[in-house]
Amino acid sequence: MRTLIIGCGYVGLPLGQALADAGHEVHGVRRNAFTAKGITPHALDITETDALDVLPRDFDWVINTVSSARGDAETHRAVFVDGTKNLLDWLGDSSARVLFTSSTSVYPQTDGGWVDEASPANGPVLREAEKFFLNAPQATTVLRVAGIYGPERGFLFRQFLKGEAVLTEGGARWINMIHRDDVVGAILAAMNCEPSIYNVADDEPVTQHEFFEWLAQRLSKPMPPDGERVSRKRVATSKRVRNAKLKALGWRLKFATFREGYEQLIREE
Repeated sequence: MRTLIIGCGYVGLPLGQALADAGHEVHGVRRNAFTAKGITPHALDITETDALDVLPRDFDWVINTVSSARGDAETHRAVFVDGTKNLLDWLGDSSARVLFTSSTSVYPQTDGGWVDEASPANGPVLREAEKFFLNAPQATTVLRVAGIYGPERGFLFRQFLKGEAVLTEGGARWINMIHRDDVVGAILAAMNCEPSIYNVADDEPVTQHEFFEWLAQRLSKPMPPDGERVSRKRVATSKRVRNAKLKALGWRLKFATFREGYEQLIREE
């Protein structure tokens, strides 16, 4: 099959290499020039009108794994809203199947309850992008991905290592995580499933306190102090994300919980 990956970065790059290893013809798009074994690279910016016109056509799959590179709100919107519009305009009435990696941040719940794909979701950027994709003529799958960690990635973990982490509200907020390798595995699994919305999170949501407590014990470091949350791009939520829908269709986790995933990271780093 012929596959185009938009956003050939932290997730898209290993995904492309896995697809190439499986025999796909893979083309990858990112803002800056890059090289990767098995991937035909294209350096362009999807937020620019008509930028995609230089690409070949007739892809079987178009997979959008873009990120806003930790940019501000304006950049976030440009990537996920303007970029989505440009991509769909370029696709037109193409018969390609489409997959978009969204985020579990679209679930606004703050009470610590469980959410699944049928739970209310909103948001002015990612939910808007989801709707554009789901209303497009292409058969589209949306993956709502939890907080990604992995090699050189993991916001709370890196804060803890630098001594900058704090416990907010006593550490009671629930967080949901997923290892980068399991995001790649989820995309590969979803490509063999019916188009739908699927949550991508590991098997065990944890509270902030429980996460830092495990790290403190494992690394023989003190617990973070109480403090106020540093302002970030997304609103803080507290919910537990169910992953049963995609797992029921064959997705298997390499790292069932954060413990297995971070244990490997700690050994490697």
